[in-house]
Amino acid sequence: MNSDLPDGYEISTDPARLDAALIHQWLSQDAYWAMGRTREKQDVAIESSLNYGVYDGASGAQVGYARLVTDRSTFAWLCDVYIAPAARGKGLGTALAAAVRDHLTTYGLRRVLLATADAHEVYAKVGFEPMAKPEKWMLLGEQ
Repeated sequence: MNSDLPDGYEISTDPARLDAALIHQWLSQDAYWAMGRTREKQDVAIESSLNYGVYDGASGAQVGYARLVTDRSTFAWLCDVYIAPAARGKGLGTALAAAVRDHLTTYGLRRVLLATADAHEVYAKVGFEPMAKPEKWMLLGEQ
C-alpha cells in the first residue's frame, strides 16, 4: 500500500495504530469541513469506517488520516482526508489518496465519491474527476 509514499513514511489500515485524540484535534480544530465536531461523534465515525493512517516511519507518529465509508461492494465515500501541517508539501496527500484508490480496486466498486473545496488537484492526480452529470445527484443535509 505504500508504493507512492515518500521515503520514510508508511500507510496502514490497522485501527489499533490510530491516534483518535490527535485525529479529533486535527479535524475539529483545523479542517473546515469538521470544525467543532465532538470527540464522541468522531469516535463513532472512526469505529464505523475503514480508516487509513499515515505514519512517520522513524518515530511511528501519525502524520495523516483518511476515512472511507463503504459497503465494500458498490459504493464508497472518501472523507476526512488530512495531513498534519508540518508534513504537508511532501506528496503525502496524493500518496494517501492513491493508496485508498488502490486498496479499493479489490472491492470492484461502482463509484467512489468525495467532496472538496480546495484540493481538487490532489484528487485529480489519482483519477478523481468532476461529476459529468451532477444534476442526477441529490443531497439531504448541508450543502
